[in-house]
Amino acid sequence: MIKGTIDKIAGPLVVADGMKEARMYDLVYVSDYGLIGEIIELKGEKASIQVYEETGGLKPGDPVTATGKPLSVELGPGLVTAIYDGIQRPLDEIREQAGDWITRGISIRGLDHEKLWDWNPVAEPGLEVGGGEVLGEVPETKLITHRVMVPPDVKGTLTWVKEAGSCNIDTVVAKVNDGEGVEVQLKMYHNWPVRKPRPVAEKRAPEEPLITGQRVVDAFFPLGKGGTACVPGPFGSGKTVIQHQLAKWADAEIVVYVGCGERGNEMTDVLQEFPELEDPKSGEPLILRTVLVANTSNMPVAAREASVYTGITIGEYFRDMGYSVALMADSTSRWAEAMREMSGRLEEMPGEEGYPAYLGTRIAEFYERAGNVLCRGGDRSGALTVVGAVSPAGGDLSDPVVQATLRVVKVFWSLQAKLAYARHFPAIGWLESYSLYTDNLREYYDENLGEGWVSMMKEAISLLQQEANLQEIARLVGAESLSPEDQLILYTSRSLREDFLHQNAFHEVDTYASIGKQKVMMEVIMNTHEEMRKAIRSGVPPRELFDLPLKEEITRMRYIPEDEIGSIEAIKGSVTSQVSRVIESEQTA
Repeated sequence: MIKGTIDKIAGPLVVADGMKEARMYDLVYVSDYGLIGEIIELKGEKASIQVYEETGGLKPGDPVTATGKPLSVELGPGLVTAIYDGIQRPLDEIREQAGDWITRGISIRGLDHEKLWDWNPVAEPGLEVGGGEVLGEVPETKLITHRVMVPPDVKGTLTWVKEAGSCNIDTVVAKVNDGEGVEVQLKMYHNWPVRKPRPVAEKRAPEEPLITGQRVVDAFFPLGKGGTACVPGPFGSGKTVIQHQLAKWADAEIVVYVGCGERGNEMTDVLQEFPELEDPKSGEPLILRTVLVANTSNMPVAAREASVYTGITIGEYFRDMGYSVALMADSTSRWAEAMREMSGRLEEMPGEEGYPAYLGTRIAEFYERAGNVLCRGGDRSGALTVVGAVSPAGGDLSDPVVQATLRVVKVFWSLQAKLAYARHFPAIGWLESYSLYTDNLREYYDENLGEGWVSMMKEAISLLQQEANLQEIARLVGAESLSPEDQLILYTSRSLREDFLHQNAFHEVDTYASIGKQKVMMEVIMNTHEEMRKAIRSGVPPRELFDLPLKEEITRMRYIPEDEIGSIEAIKGSVTSQVSRVIESEQTA
Protein backbone atom coordinates (compact mmCIF):
# COMPACT_ATOMS: atom_id res chain seq x y z
CA MET A 1 0.00 0.00 0.00
CA ILE A 2 1.28 3.46 -0.97
CA LYS A 3 0.17 6.25 1.35
CA GLY A 4 0.06 9.96 0.58
CA THR A 5 -1.89 13.07 1.56
CA ILE A 6 -4.26 15.41 -0.25
CA ASP A 7 -2.52 18.52 -1.57
CA LYS A 8 -5.28 20.11 -3.67
CA ILE A 9 -8.98 19.55 -4.45
CA ALA A 10 -10.76 20.79 -7.59
CA GLY A 11 -14.19 19.21 -7.91
CA PRO A 12 -13.75 15.53 -8.82
CA LEU A 13 -9.98 16.02 -9.21
CA VAL A 14 -7.79 15.47 -6.16
CA VAL A 15 -4.01 16.00 -6.23
CA ALA A 16 -2.11 13.89 -3.69
CA ASP A 17 1.47 14.29 -2.51
CA GLY A 18 3.88 11.51 -1.50
CA MET A 19 2.80 9.15 -4.30
CA LYS A 20 6.20 8.59 -5.94
CA GLU A 21 5.82 4.80 -6.19
CA ALA A 22 2.25 4.87 -7.54
CA ARG A 23 1.44 3.92 -11.14
CA MET A 24 -0.94 5.29 -13.74
CA TYR A 25 -4.54 4.07 -13.40
CA ASP A 26 -3.93 2.61 -9.94
CA LEU A 27 -7.05 2.36 -7.80
CA VAL A 28 -6.88 4.62 -4.74
CA TYR A 29 -8.96 5.31 -1.64
CA VAL A 30 -9.24 8.99 -0.79
CA SER A 31 -9.63 10.37 2.78
CA ASP A 32 -11.14 8.58 5.76
CA TYR A 33 -14.38 8.27 3.77
CA GLY A 34 -12.64 5.72 1.52
CA LEU A 35 -13.76 7.42 -1.70
CA ILE A 36 -12.84 5.41 -4.78
CA GLY A 37 -10.58 7.08 -7.34
CA GLU A 38 -8.11 6.37 -10.12
CA ILE A 39 -4.73 7.96 -10.84
CA ILE A 40 -4.83 9.73 -14.21
CA GLU A 41 -1.61 11.78 -14.09
CA LEU A 42 1.77 11.51 -12.33
CA LYS A 43 4.26 14.36 -11.89
CA GLY A 44 7.14 13.61 -9.53
CA GLU A 45 5.63 12.74 -6.17
CA LYS A 46 2.27 14.25 -7.03
CA ALA A 47 -0.58 12.13 -8.39
CA SER A 48 -3.73 13.56 -9.96
CA ILE A 49 -6.69 11.39 -8.98
CA GLN A 50 -10.06 11.16 -10.69
CA VAL A 51 -12.51 10.55 -7.82
CA TYR A 52 -15.66 8.63 -8.70
CA GLU A 53 -17.68 9.99 -5.75
CA GLU A 54 -18.68 13.38 -4.37
CA THR A 55 -15.59 15.19 -2.98
CA GLY A 56 -17.41 17.73 -0.79
CA GLY A 57 -15.95 17.92 2.72
CA LEU A 58 -12.46 16.74 1.80
CA LYS A 59 -9.53 18.88 2.92
CA PRO A 60 -5.77 19.10 2.34
CA GLY A 61 -3.85 16.70 4.56
CA ASP A 62 -6.47 13.92 4.37
CA PRO A 63 -4.92 10.50 3.72
CA VAL A 64 -4.77 8.87 0.26
CA THR A 65 -4.03 5.14 -0.11
CA ALA A 66 -3.03 3.56 -3.44
CA THR A 67 -3.79 -0.15 -3.76
CA GLY A 68 -1.17 -0.83 -6.44
CA LYS A 69 -3.87 -2.44 -8.60
CA PRO A 70 -5.87 -0.96 -11.50
CA LEU A 71 -9.63 -0.32 -11.37
CA SER A 72 -11.08 -3.79 -12.06
CA VAL A 73 -14.43 -5.58 -12.19
CA GLU A 74 -15.38 -8.96 -10.79
CA LEU A 75 -16.33 -11.38 -13.57
CA GLY A 76 -18.25 -14.52 -12.67
CA PRO A 77 -21.75 -15.93 -12.05
CA GLY A 78 -24.25 -13.31 -10.91
CA LEU A 79 -23.63 -10.61 -13.52
CA VAL A 80 -26.82 -11.26 -15.51
CA THR A 81 -29.95 -9.45 -14.19
CA ALA A 82 -27.71 -7.19 -12.05
CA ILE A 83 -27.83 -3.39 -12.09
CA TYR A 84 -24.59 -1.65 -11.21
CA ASP A 85 -23.34 1.88 -10.83
CA GLY A 86 -20.34 3.02 -12.89
CA ILE A 87 -17.76 1.20 -10.73
CA GLN A 88 -19.68 -2.10 -10.46
CA ARG A 89 -21.37 -1.59 -7.11
CA PRO A 90 -24.78 -3.33 -7.13
CA LEU A 91 -27.43 -0.64 -6.68
CA ASP A 92 -29.98 -3.00 -5.09
CA GLU A 93 -27.44 -3.90 -2.37
CA ILE A 94 -26.63 -0.22 -1.83
CA ARG A 95 -30.31 0.55 -1.40
CA GLU A 96 -30.69 -2.19 1.22
CA GLN A 97 -27.72 -0.87 3.20
CA ALA A 98 -27.96 2.88 2.70
CA GLY A 99 -31.46 3.73 1.43
CA ASP A 100 -32.38 5.60 -1.74
CA TRP A 101 -29.14 7.61 -1.97
CA ILE A 102 -25.63 6.24 -2.48
CA THR A 103 -23.61 6.86 0.68
CA ARG A 104 -20.09 8.15 0.06
CA GLY A 105 -17.39 5.56 0.51
CA ILE A 106 -19.80 2.63 0.59
CA SER A 107 -17.95 -0.45 -0.63
CA ILE A 108 -19.90 -3.47 -1.90
CA ARG A 109 -18.38 -6.17 -4.06
CA GLY A 110 -19.74 -6.56 -7.59
CA LEU A 111 -20.80 -10.20 -7.20
CA ASP A 112 -22.70 -12.03 -4.46
CA HIS A 113 -20.05 -14.13 -2.69
CA GLU A 114 -22.56 -15.98 -0.52
CA LYS A 115 -25.01 -17.27 -3.12
CA LEU A 116 -24.68 -20.96 -4.02
CA TRP A 117 -24.43 -22.05 -7.67
CA ASP A 118 -24.69 -25.47 -9.30
CA TRP A 119 -21.15 -26.20 -10.51
CA ASN A 120 -20.77 -28.71 -13.36
CA PRO A 121 -17.16 -29.46 -14.44
CA VAL A 122 -16.39 -30.03 -18.13
CA ALA A 123 -12.55 -30.11 -18.09
CA GLU A 124 -10.47 -33.05 -16.82
CA PRO A 125 -7.13 -33.09 -14.92
CA GLY A 126 -4.02 -33.50 -17.07
CA LEU A 127 -5.22 -31.09 -19.74
CA GLU A 128 -2.90 -28.30 -20.91
CA VAL A 129 -4.97 -25.14 -20.47
CA GLY A 130 -4.58 -21.47 -21.26
CA GLY A 131 -6.66 -18.34 -20.94
CA GLY A 132 -10.25 -18.87 -22.08
CA GLU A 133 -10.35 -22.65 -21.57
CA VAL A 134 -13.75 -23.64 -20.14
CA LEU A 135 -13.44 -25.41 -16.77
CA GLY A 136 -17.12 -25.85 -15.96
CA GLU A 137 -20.62 -24.51 -16.40
CA VAL A 138 -23.14 -22.84 -14.10
CA PRO A 139 -26.83 -22.30 -15.01
CA GLU A 140 -27.01 -18.56 -14.27
CA THR A 141 -30.54 -17.90 -15.53
CA LYS A 142 -33.06 -19.86 -17.60
CA LEU A 143 -31.55 -18.27 -20.73
CA ILE A 144 -27.83 -18.13 -19.90
CA THR A 145 -25.38 -20.89 -19.05
CA HIS A 146 -22.33 -19.29 -17.47
CA ARG A 147 -19.07 -20.82 -18.68
CA VAL A 148 -16.37 -20.58 -16.00
CA MET A 149 -13.09 -20.00 -17.86
CA VAL A 150 -9.38 -19.94 -17.08
CA PRO A 151 -8.41 -16.24 -16.66
CA PRO A 152 -6.57 -14.81 -19.71
CA ASP A 153 -3.24 -14.48 -17.86
CA VAL A 154 -3.09 -18.09 -16.57
CA LYS A 155 -1.73 -21.14 -18.39
CA GLY A 156 -0.29 -24.53 -17.46
CA THR A 157 -1.38 -28.09 -16.65
CA LEU A 158 -4.74 -28.69 -15.02
CA THR A 159 -4.00 -30.80 -11.93
CA TRP A 160 -7.37 -30.88 -10.17
CA VAL A 161 -11.02 -30.02 -10.91
CA LYS A 162 -13.77 -29.87 -8.31
CA GLU A 163 -16.53 -32.43 -8.73
CA ALA A 164 -20.10 -31.33 -9.47
CA GLY A 165 -21.96 -29.77 -6.59
CA SER A 166 -23.28 -26.61 -5.01
CA CYS A 167 -20.77 -23.91 -4.06
CA ASN A 168 -20.24 -20.15 -3.94
CA ILE A 169 -17.92 -18.19 -6.22
CA ASP A 170 -15.10 -18.12 -3.62
CA THR A 171 -14.79 -21.92 -3.76
CA VAL A 172 -11.65 -23.18 -5.50
CA VAL A 173 -12.92 -25.17 -8.51
CA ALA A 174 -9.62 -25.99 -10.26
CA LYS A 175 -5.85 -25.98 -9.79
CA VAL A 176 -3.27 -25.29 -12.49
CA ASN A 177 0.49 -25.98 -12.38
CA ASP A 178 2.16 -23.15 -14.29
CA GLY A 179 5.21 -25.26 -15.27
CA GLU A 180 7.50 -23.56 -12.74
CA GLY A 181 6.23 -25.45 -9.74
CA VAL A 182 3.68 -22.80 -8.76
CA GLU A 183 0.12 -24.03 -8.25
CA VAL A 184 -2.54 -21.49 -9.22
CA GLN A 185 -5.92 -21.91 -7.55
CA LEU A 186 -8.86 -20.87 -9.71
CA LYS A 187 -12.23 -19.77 -8.37
CA MET A 188 -15.51 -19.30 -10.20
CA TYR A 189 -14.70 -15.61 -10.71
CA HIS A 190 -11.69 -13.43 -11.48
CA ASN A 191 -10.90 -9.72 -11.66
CA TRP A 192 -10.01 -7.89 -14.86
CA PRO A 193 -8.83 -4.25 -15.36
CA VAL A 194 -11.55 -2.25 -17.12
CA ARG A 195 -9.16 -0.29 -19.35
CA LYS A 196 -7.39 -3.39 -20.68
CA PRO A 197 -9.07 -5.19 -23.62
CA ARG A 198 -9.47 -8.93 -23.07
CA PRO A 199 -7.31 -10.90 -25.55
CA VAL A 200 -8.81 -13.01 -28.35
CA ALA A 201 -7.41 -15.67 -30.72
CA GLU A 202 -8.52 -13.90 -33.90
CA LYS A 203 -10.72 -11.02 -35.04
CA ARG A 204 -12.90 -11.52 -38.11
CA ALA A 205 -15.14 -9.35 -40.24
CA PRO A 206 -18.85 -9.57 -39.29
CA GLU A 207 -20.56 -12.32 -41.28
CA GLU A 208 -24.10 -12.25 -39.89
CA PRO A 209 -26.48 -9.31 -39.32
CA LEU A 210 -27.71 -8.37 -35.87
CA ILE A 211 -31.46 -8.72 -36.48
CA THR A 212 -33.16 -5.98 -34.47
CA GLY A 213 -36.78 -6.24 -35.63
CA GLN A 214 -36.61 -2.56 -36.67
CA ARG A 215 -37.32 -2.45 -40.41
CA VAL A 216 -35.33 0.68 -41.27
CA VAL A 217 -32.27 -0.85 -39.57
CA ASP A 218 -32.47 -4.46 -40.77
CA ALA A 219 -33.49 -3.67 -44.35
CA PHE A 220 -31.67 -0.45 -45.22
CA PHE A 221 -28.80 0.05 -42.76
CA PRO A 222 -27.90 -3.36 -41.25
CA LEU A 223 -25.47 -3.81 -38.39
CA GLY A 224 -23.25 -6.90 -38.41
CA LYS A 225 -22.75 -8.98 -35.27
CA GLY A 226 -19.48 -7.72 -33.87
CA GLY A 227 -19.91 -4.37 -35.60
CA THR A 228 -20.11 -0.78 -34.42
CA ALA A 229 -22.83 1.81 -34.89
CA CYS A 230 -23.38 5.46 -34.02
CA VAL A 231 -26.80 7.03 -33.34
CA PRO A 232 -26.45 10.81 -33.22
CA GLY A 233 -29.41 13.12 -33.00
CA PRO A 234 -30.79 16.22 -31.29
CA PHE A 235 -32.83 16.19 -28.09
CA GLY A 236 -36.22 14.54 -28.56
CA SER A 237 -35.35 12.68 -31.76
CA GLY A 238 -35.65 9.25 -30.17
CA LYS A 239 -32.09 8.11 -29.38
CA THR A 240 -33.14 6.42 -26.17
CA VAL A 241 -36.21 4.84 -27.79
CA ILE A 242 -33.96 3.34 -30.49
CA GLN A 243 -31.50 2.07 -27.85
CA HIS A 244 -34.36 0.54 -25.85
CA GLN A 245 -35.80 -1.13 -28.96
CA LEU A 246 -32.41 -2.61 -29.85
CA ALA A 247 -31.85 -3.79 -26.29
CA LYS A 248 -35.31 -5.43 -26.23
CA TRP A 249 -35.45 -7.10 -29.62
CA ALA A 250 -31.92 -7.55 -31.04
CA ASP A 251 -31.09 -11.23 -31.47
CA ALA A 252 -28.05 -10.97 -29.18
CA GLU A 253 -27.85 -13.55 -26.42
CA ILE A 254 -26.59 -11.00 -23.86
CA VAL A 255 -27.42 -7.29 -23.69
CA VAL A 256 -25.29 -4.86 -21.68
CA TYR A 257 -27.08 -1.50 -21.33
CA VAL A 258 -24.94 1.41 -20.10
CA GLY A 259 -26.87 4.51 -19.06
CA CYS A 260 -24.06 7.07 -19.05
CA GLY A 261 -25.12 10.48 -17.78
CA GLU A 262 -28.74 10.07 -18.92
CA ARG A 263 -31.79 11.04 -16.88
CA GLY A 264 -32.76 8.69 -14.07
CA ASN A 265 -36.31 8.22 -15.36
CA GLU A 266 -34.94 6.64 -18.57
CA MET A 267 -33.11 3.96 -16.60
CA THR A 268 -36.26 3.53 -14.49
CA ASP A 269 -38.20 2.76 -17.69
CA VAL A 270 -35.65 0.05 -18.54
CA LEU A 271 -35.90 -1.46 -15.06
CA GLN A 272 -39.69 -1.50 -15.15
CA GLU A 273 -40.05 -2.81 -18.72
CA PHE A 274 -37.40 -5.51 -19.01
CA PRO A 275 -38.77 -7.85 -16.30
CA GLU A 276 -42.23 -7.65 -17.94
CA LEU A 277 -41.27 -7.92 -21.63
CA GLU A 278 -40.85 -11.34 -23.16
CA ASP A 279 -37.82 -12.44 -25.14
CA PRO A 280 -39.31 -13.21 -28.61
CA LYS A 281 -37.21 -16.39 -28.89
CA SER A 282 -37.68 -18.00 -25.48
CA GLY A 283 -40.78 -16.36 -24.02
CA GLU A 284 -38.83 -15.61 -20.80
CA PRO A 285 -38.42 -12.08 -19.34
CA LEU A 286 -35.78 -10.00 -21.15
CA ILE A 287 -34.05 -9.16 -17.85
CA LEU A 288 -32.77 -12.78 -17.74
CA ARG A 289 -30.23 -11.91 -20.47
CA THR A 290 -29.47 -8.31 -19.49
CA VAL A 291 -26.79 -6.51 -17.46
CA LEU A 292 -27.48 -2.87 -16.58
CA VAL A 293 -24.85 -0.25 -15.73
CA ALA A 294 -26.49 2.96 -14.51
CA ASN A 295 -24.55 6.18 -14.05
CA THR A 296 -27.32 8.75 -14.28
CA SER A 297 -27.00 12.51 -14.58
CA ASN A 298 -27.33 13.08 -10.81
CA MET A 299 -24.35 10.80 -10.06
CA PRO A 300 -20.74 12.11 -10.00
CA VAL A 301 -19.53 13.22 -13.43
CA ALA A 302 -16.16 11.43 -13.24
CA ALA A 303 -17.79 8.02 -12.85
CA ARG A 304 -19.25 8.30 -16.37
CA GLU A 305 -15.90 7.33 -17.84
CA ALA A 306 -15.66 4.29 -15.57
CA SER A 307 -19.21 3.18 -16.43
CA VAL A 308 -18.42 2.91 -20.15
CA TYR A 309 -15.32 0.80 -19.49
CA THR A 310 -17.14 -1.32 -16.90
CA GLY A 311 -19.89 -2.11 -19.41
CA ILE A 312 -17.58 -3.07 -22.28
CA THR A 313 -15.39 -5.26 -20.02
CA ILE A 314 -18.48 -7.22 -18.93
CA GLY A 315 -19.49 -7.48 -22.60
CA GLU A 316 -16.05 -8.84 -23.55
CA TYR A 317 -16.30 -11.45 -20.78
CA PHE A 318 -19.54 -12.90 -22.16
CA ARG A 319 -18.16 -12.66 -25.70
CA ASP A 320 -15.26 -14.86 -24.58
CA MET A 321 -17.79 -17.49 -23.50
CA GLY A 322 -18.96 -17.70 -27.11
CA TYR A 323 -22.06 -15.53 -26.79
CA SER A 324 -23.30 -12.81 -29.11
CA VAL A 325 -23.32 -9.64 -26.98
CA ALA A 326 -24.86 -6.25 -27.76
CA LEU A 327 -23.69 -3.23 -25.78
CA MET A 328 -25.79 -0.06 -25.78
CA ALA A 329 -23.96 3.07 -24.58
CA ASP A 330 -26.38 5.93 -23.95
CA SER A 331 -24.77 8.39 -24.36
CA THR A 332 -21.08 8.67 -25.26
CA SER A 333 -21.44 12.48 -25.37
CA ARG A 334 -21.83 12.51 -21.58
CA TRP A 335 -18.70 10.37 -21.30
CA ALA A 336 -16.83 12.85 -23.52
CA GLU A 337 -18.10 15.74 -21.38
CA ALA A 338 -16.68 13.99 -18.30
CA MET A 339 -13.31 13.74 -20.12
CA ARG A 340 -13.54 17.44 -21.00
CA GLU A 341 -14.17 18.39 -17.38
CA MET A 342 -11.27 16.30 -16.07
CA SER A 343 -8.99 17.64 -18.81
CA GLY A 344 -9.87 21.18 -17.80
CA ARG A 345 -9.16 20.43 -14.14
CA LEU A 346 -5.76 19.01 -15.15
CA GLU A 347 -5.09 22.29 -17.02
CA GLU A 348 -4.34 20.40 -20.24
CA MET A 349 -4.21 22.20 -23.58
CA PRO A 350 -7.82 22.09 -24.90
CA GLY A 351 -8.70 20.83 -28.35
CA GLU A 352 -11.77 21.59 -30.43
CA GLU A 353 -14.69 22.96 -28.34
CA GLY A 354 -12.66 22.40 -25.17
CA TYR A 355 -12.48 18.62 -25.52
CA PRO A 356 -9.07 17.07 -24.81
CA ALA A 357 -6.74 16.42 -27.75
CA TYR A 358 -6.94 12.67 -27.06
CA LEU A 359 -10.74 12.54 -27.46
CA GLY A 360 -10.55 10.76 -30.83
CA THR A 361 -8.04 8.22 -29.49
CA ARG A 362 -10.22 7.33 -26.48
CA ILE A 363 -13.33 6.93 -28.63
CA ALA A 364 -11.44 4.78 -31.16
CA GLU A 365 -10.02 2.57 -28.39
CA PHE A 366 -13.53 2.05 -27.03
CA TYR A 367 -15.14 1.04 -30.33
CA GLU A 368 -12.16 -1.12 -31.32
CA ARG A 369 -13.02 -3.44 -28.43
CA ALA A 370 -16.06 -4.57 -30.44
CA GLY A 371 -15.62 -7.45 -32.86
CA ASN A 372 -16.59 -10.84 -34.23
CA VAL A 373 -13.90 -13.08 -32.74
CA LEU A 374 -12.53 -16.58 -32.45
CA CYS A 375 -12.31 -17.08 -28.69
CA ARG A 376 -9.21 -18.33 -26.94
CA GLY A 377 -9.22 -21.75 -25.32
CA GLY A 378 -11.50 -23.63 -27.68
CA ASP A 379 -13.32 -23.60 -30.99
CA ARG A 380 -15.85 -20.94 -29.95
CA SER A 381 -16.90 -17.82 -31.80
CA GLY A 382 -18.23 -14.80 -29.98
CA ALA A 383 -19.33 -11.32 -31.01
CA LEU A 384 -19.48 -7.99 -29.20
CA THR A 385 -21.58 -5.38 -31.02
CA VAL A 386 -21.37 -1.77 -29.79
CA VAL A 387 -24.06 0.85 -30.44
CA GLY A 388 -23.27 4.30 -29.10
CA ALA A 389 -25.77 7.15 -28.89
CA VAL A 390 -24.32 10.64 -29.32
CA SER A 391 -26.12 13.78 -28.14
CA PRO A 392 -24.56 16.76 -29.94
CA ALA A 393 -25.77 20.17 -28.86
CA GLY A 394 -28.60 21.26 -31.14
CA GLY A 395 -28.18 18.12 -33.27
CA ASP A 396 -25.03 19.55 -34.85
CA LEU A 397 -23.31 16.67 -36.64
CA SER A 398 -20.07 18.66 -36.90
CA ASP A 399 -19.70 18.22 -33.13
CA PRO A 400 -16.22 16.79 -32.27
CA VAL A 401 -17.70 13.72 -30.53
CA VAL A 402 -19.86 12.87 -33.56
CA GLN A 403 -16.98 13.34 -35.99
CA ALA A 404 -14.54 11.32 -33.88
CA THR A 405 -17.14 8.53 -33.63
CA LEU A 406 -17.96 8.50 -37.35
CA ARG A 407 -14.28 8.02 -38.15
CA VAL A 408 -14.28 4.61 -36.43
CA VAL A 409 -17.81 3.15 -36.70
CA LYS A 410 -19.20 1.41 -39.78
CA VAL A 411 -22.92 2.20 -39.35
CA PHE A 412 -24.43 5.67 -39.08
CA TRP A 413 -28.09 6.01 -38.15
CA SER A 414 -28.86 9.72 -38.48
CA LEU A 415 -31.80 10.72 -36.31
CA GLN A 416 -33.78 13.63 -37.74
CA ALA A 417 -35.73 16.08 -35.57
CA LYS A 418 -38.12 16.87 -38.45
CA LEU A 419 -39.08 13.17 -38.68
CA ALA A 420 -39.59 12.96 -34.92
CA TYR A 421 -41.76 16.09 -34.93
CA ALA A 422 -43.79 14.54 -37.79
CA ARG A 423 -44.36 11.50 -35.50
CA HIS A 424 -42.31 9.25 -37.78
CA PHE A 425 -40.46 6.69 -35.66
CA PRO A 426 -37.82 5.41 -35.79
CA ALA A 427 -36.73 8.89 -36.88
CA ILE A 428 -33.72 7.58 -38.84
CA GLY A 429 -33.11 9.64 -41.97
CA TRP A 430 -32.89 7.30 -44.97
CA LEU A 431 -31.01 9.84 -47.13
CA GLU A 432 -28.25 10.62 -44.60
CA SER A 433 -27.67 7.23 -42.92
CA TYR A 434 -25.40 4.48 -44.20
CA SER A 435 -24.05 1.00 -43.42
CA LEU A 436 -20.70 -0.33 -44.60
CA TYR A 437 -21.61 -3.91 -43.68
CA THR A 438 -23.99 -4.66 -46.57
CA ASP A 439 -21.29 -6.24 -48.77
CA ASN A 440 -19.95 -8.34 -45.86
CA LEU A 441 -23.46 -9.65 -45.20
CA ARG A 442 -24.43 -10.32 -48.83
CA GLU A 443 -23.64 -14.05 -48.57
CA TYR A 444 -25.89 -14.36 -45.50
CA TYR A 445 -28.72 -12.53 -47.28
CA ASP A 446 -28.37 -14.62 -50.44
CA GLU A 447 -28.59 -17.84 -48.40
CA ASN A 448 -31.42 -16.82 -46.07
CA LEU A 449 -33.50 -14.28 -47.99
CA GLY A 450 -32.76 -15.07 -51.62
CA GLU A 451 -30.41 -13.40 -54.06
CA GLY A 452 -32.89 -10.62 -54.87
CA TRP A 453 -32.97 -9.10 -51.36
CA VAL A 454 -29.97 -6.76 -51.63
CA SER A 455 -30.93 -5.50 -55.10
CA MET A 456 -34.53 -4.95 -53.92
CA MET A 457 -33.26 -2.86 -51.00
CA LYS A 458 -31.07 -0.78 -53.29
CA GLU A 459 -34.02 -0.18 -55.61
CA ALA A 460 -36.18 0.92 -52.66
CA ILE A 461 -33.52 3.37 -51.44
CA SER A 462 -33.15 4.66 -55.01
CA LEU A 463 -36.90 5.39 -55.12
CA LEU A 464 -36.67 7.37 -51.87
CA GLN A 465 -33.74 9.37 -53.25
CA GLN A 466 -35.69 10.12 -56.44
CA GLU A 467 -38.65 11.20 -54.29
CA ALA A 468 -36.46 13.74 -52.50
CA ASN A 469 -35.50 15.25 -55.86
CA LEU A 470 -39.10 15.27 -57.15
CA GLN A 471 -40.69 16.79 -54.02
CA GLU A 472 -39.19 20.20 -54.70
CA ILE A 473 -40.65 20.21 -58.22
CA ALA A 474 -43.99 18.88 -56.93
CA ARG A 475 -44.18 21.76 -54.42
CA LEU A 476 -43.64 24.28 -57.21
CA VAL A 477 -45.92 22.95 -59.96
CA GLY A 478 -48.08 20.36 -58.17
CA ALA A 479 -47.77 16.56 -58.20
CA GLU A 480 -50.43 16.27 -60.93
CA SER A 481 -48.14 18.13 -63.35
CA LEU A 482 -45.44 15.47 -63.09
CA SER A 483 -45.14 12.64 -65.60
CA PRO A 484 -47.17 9.49 -64.76
CA GLU A 485 -44.01 7.54 -63.87
CA ASP A 486 -42.78 10.33 -61.58
CA GLN A 487 -46.20 10.35 -59.89
CA LEU A 488 -45.80 6.60 -59.34
CA ILE A 489 -42.37 7.18 -57.73
CA LEU A 490 -43.98 9.60 -55.27
CA TYR A 491 -46.81 7.11 -54.57
CA THR A 492 -44.48 4.15 -53.95
CA SER A 493 -42.04 6.21 -51.88
CA ARG A 494 -44.87 7.34 -49.66
CA SER A 495 -45.86 3.70 -49.20
CA LEU A 496 -42.26 2.82 -48.31
CA ARG A 497 -42.12 5.61 -45.74
CA GLU A 498 -45.53 5.12 -44.14
CA ASP A 499 -46.10 1.37 -44.49
CA PHE A 500 -42.57 0.01 -44.14
CA LEU A 501 -40.15 2.46 -42.51
CA HIS A 502 -42.62 3.86 -39.98
CA GLN A 503 -42.90 1.54 -36.99
CA ASN A 504 -44.90 1.84 -33.77
CA ALA A 505 -42.69 0.92 -30.80
CA PHE A 506 -45.73 0.71 -28.52
CA HIS A 507 -47.90 -1.58 -30.70
CA GLU A 508 -47.70 -5.21 -29.62
CA VAL A 509 -47.35 -6.48 -33.21
CA ASP A 510 -45.64 -3.60 -35.03
CA THR A 511 -42.92 -3.12 -32.38
CA TYR A 512 -40.99 -6.10 -33.81
CA ALA A 513 -40.84 -7.45 -37.37
CA SER A 514 -38.85 -10.57 -38.17
CA ILE A 515 -36.57 -10.44 -41.19
CA GLY A 516 -38.91 -12.90 -42.93
CA LYS A 517 -41.89 -10.59 -42.44
CA GLN A 518 -39.82 -7.61 -43.61
CA LYS A 519 -38.94 -9.43 -46.81
CA VAL A 520 -42.59 -10.25 -47.60
CA MET A 521 -43.71 -6.68 -46.83
CA MET A 522 -41.03 -5.22 -49.09
CA GLU A 523 -41.91 -7.68 -51.88
CA VAL A 524 -45.56 -6.55 -51.72
CA ILE A 525 -44.63 -2.85 -52.01
CA MET A 526 -42.08 -3.34 -54.78
CA ASN A 527 -44.36 -5.77 -56.67
CA THR A 528 -47.13 -3.15 -56.48
CA HIS A 529 -44.73 -0.58 -57.93
CA GLU A 530 -43.81 -2.92 -60.80
CA GLU A 531 -47.44 -3.83 -61.61
CA MET A 532 -48.51 -0.17 -61.58
CA ARG A 533 -45.59 0.80 -63.80
CA LYS A 534 -46.71 -1.79 -66.37
CA ALA A 535 -50.25 -0.40 -66.20
CA ILE A 536 -49.06 3.20 -66.66
CA ARG A 537 -46.96 2.19 -69.65
CA SER A 538 -50.06 0.55 -71.19
CA GLY A 539 -51.92 3.85 -70.92
CA VAL A 540 -53.79 3.64 -67.57
CA PRO A 541 -54.10 7.07 -65.85
CA PRO A 542 -52.17 7.11 -62.53
CA ARG A 543 -55.18 8.35 -60.52
CA GLU A 544 -57.20 5.23 -61.37
CA LEU A 545 -54.39 3.07 -59.94
CA PHE A 546 -53.84 5.18 -56.84
CA ASP A 547 -57.57 5.01 -55.93
CA LEU A 548 -57.62 1.19 -55.85
CA PRO A 549 -58.50 -0.46 -52.48
CA LEU A 550 -55.11 -2.24 -52.46
CA LYS A 551 -53.67 0.78 -50.59
CA GLU A 552 -55.66 -0.15 -47.45
CA GLU A 553 -54.47 -3.77 -47.62
CA ILE A 554 -50.84 -2.67 -47.85
CA THR A 555 -51.25 -0.23 -44.95
CA ARG A 556 -52.67 -2.96 -42.69
CA MET A 557 -49.94 -5.56 -43.36
CA ARG A 558 -47.58 -4.17 -40.68
CA TYR A 559 -50.18 -5.10 -38.04
CA ILE A 560 -50.51 -8.71 -39.23
CA PRO A 561 -48.94 -11.10 -36.64
CA GLU A 562 -45.84 -13.14 -37.45
CA ASP A 563 -47.77 -16.42 -37.55
CA GLU A 564 -50.07 -15.04 -40.30
CA ILE A 565 -47.39 -13.97 -42.80
CA GLY A 566 -49.19 -16.02 -45.46
CA SER A 567 -51.97 -13.41 -45.50
CA ILE A 568 -49.36 -10.74 -46.40
CA GLU A 569 -48.19 -12.85 -49.32
CA ALA A 570 -51.82 -13.09 -50.45
CA ILE A 571 -51.87 -9.29 -50.81
CA LYS A 572 -49.41 -9.64 -53.69
CA GLY A 573 -51.92 -11.73 -55.66
CA SER A 574 -54.70 -9.28 -54.78
CA VAL A 575 -52.62 -6.36 -56.11
CA THR A 576 -51.90 -8.16 -59.40
CA SER A 577 -55.58 -9.00 -59.98
CA GLN A 578 -56.79 -5.45 -59.13
CA VAL A 579 -54.25 -3.83 -61.47
CA SER A 580 -55.01 -6.37 -64.23
CA ARG A 581 -58.73 -5.51 -64.06
CA VAL A 582 -57.94 -1.80 -64.46
CA ILE A 583 -55.75 -2.55 -67.51
CA GLU A 584 -58.50 -4.70 -69.06
CA SER A 585 -61.19 -2.08 -68.49
CA GLU A 586 -58.93 0.61 -69.98
CA GLN A 587 -58.23 -1.48 -73.06
CA THR A 588 -61.89 -2.42 -73.63
CA ALA A 589 -62.88 1.24 -73.27
